[in-house]
Amino acid sequence: MSTPLHVVIAGGGTAGWMAANLFAALCPKERVRVTLVESPDIGIIGVGEGSTPTLKRFFEIIKVPEQVWMPTCNATYKVGIKFNDWSPKSGIHSYRHPFISQTDIFTQRAFEVNCHTRRLGLDTHTRPEDFLINGVLAKKNLGPLTPAHFPFTIQYGYHFDSALLGQFLSEHAQKQGVTHIKKGILAVKTHPDTSIASLLCDDDTEISGDFFIDCTGFRSLLLQQTLGVQFKSYKSNLFNDSAVVLPTSISNTIPSETEATALSAGWCWRIPLQNRFGNGYVYSAEYLSPDSAEEEFRRHLGILDSDDSCRHLSMKVGQVEQHWKKNCLALGLSQGFIEPLEATALHLVQICAEMFISKWQQGDYSSTHQQAFNAFAKERFDRVRDYIVAHYKLNTREDSEYWRDNRENDAISSSLANIINCWFQRKDLTQEIKRQDIGMHWDPISWHCLFSGYGAYPPLAPDQPGKGDHFAEKNIDTFVQGCALNFESHNANLASLLE
Repeated sequence: MSTPLHVVIAGGGTAGWMAANLFAALCPKERVRVTLVESPDIGIIGVGEGSTPTLKRFFEIIKVPEQVWMPTCNATYKVGIKFNDWSPKSGIHSYRHPFISQTDIFTQRAFEVNCHTRRLGLDTHTRPEDFLINGVLAKKNLGPLTPAHFPFTIQYGYHFDSALLGQFLSEHAQKQGVTHIKKGILAVKTHPDTSIASLLCDDDTEISGDFFIDCTGFRSLLLQQTLGVQFKSYKSNLFNDSAVVLPTSISNTIPSETEATALSAGWCWRIPLQNRFGNGYVYSAEYLSPDSAEEEFRRHLGILDSDDSCRHLSMKVGQVEQHWKKNCLALGLSQGFIEPLEATALHLVQICAEMFISKWQQGDYSSTHQQAFNAFAKERFDRVRDYIVAHYKLNTREDSEYWRDNRENDAISSSLANIINCWFQRKDLTQEIKRQDIGMHWDPISWHCLFSGYGAYPPLAPDQPGKGDHFAEKNIDTFVQGCALNFESHNANLASLLE
């Protein structure tokens, strides 16, 4: 039997340990062995973090039930995101973007028809959270867990402490046979063909491998610094490059949604964990100094005179030009980062790791499908960027130069420009998304939620027929409220994890 290929992961954190667990779960041990090398001095930024529903699939892949990991990581359920003050000129103070679930099959058509009718100038009901089950759950502080007799699947994500999650995944990966080496990486050695040969550690030991995963954060020690892969900034599309973070006390009733509130030069997240709220202000340093950002952030939280110290973070938003080069794959911050507005950081790590393993195995652990994988990763990053850019492009705030500049910024992709034009020209948005073949990134109903949530409609026509509102005529409220009777409170869902 041949010797297993040695995969060496440089760097830990949630990205590194997520990759380690996926390799351990999806690659036969007789073909692949995994070592993760991380410095004992570099901790994980333990802010409250949110996820998309793909994280549920991750834990199913590694066979870890919610009752095992969620209490350990102070995790809660997440049914969507509530956006506050992004489009005040439209008269909409807030809207919810729920995760789409099976019951929405019965109401999605009515929602999309109402959106189209409203674009024609007729007065129809278009609040997304009133049509989609997770929006109703969020409004009622209900959790997403269903009783045994409920025949539909509800999609949900999670909120969690990223430091605790990294620690949990580390322990689980090691139980699955992953070797953990706590040493700092001083340098990277290469073969004559410039592919990576080994990592030189701070005690002069050398760790050789066949394939390397770069999870060294923004510095990207392997892919960018050693292999010379260039970084493509999204600065012209997305202005935010800084954040200030501070936890606050949790409420008695724990929400099942993230909140994203627009401030003067960015937005503030509010993520409910079991033991605290994680809060952060994501902003552009070109429009606001760190001191001013912290003052505004504290004022927003209502703790201007608090002695608790904030942490200030910097972000490098964009992606590498090649995610997989030679015998190295970058994951996490090493491959790129898109600001946390839609909680896509771990989502991108997960889908890139899963796709890489699939392509690697299809090519018998060779670079046969490297080009196809790189095209996949680039497209995913670009389309996530577009959806987030749309949040800024469509804003109707007038309180600062930051928001006006975002709205007037024409540095957007042709894909996004076509979607926006399609909407305002009253064309079929579903067909445009199908034409572009981008539904696997953000589906039509998600785009309808965004446009409708912003109130991106023309003025109402002077003459109204008094009919044609599917929300009323199809009894949508009766249906979704009836469905909601099957759900318990979010607090009850969390308590059930300890039973």
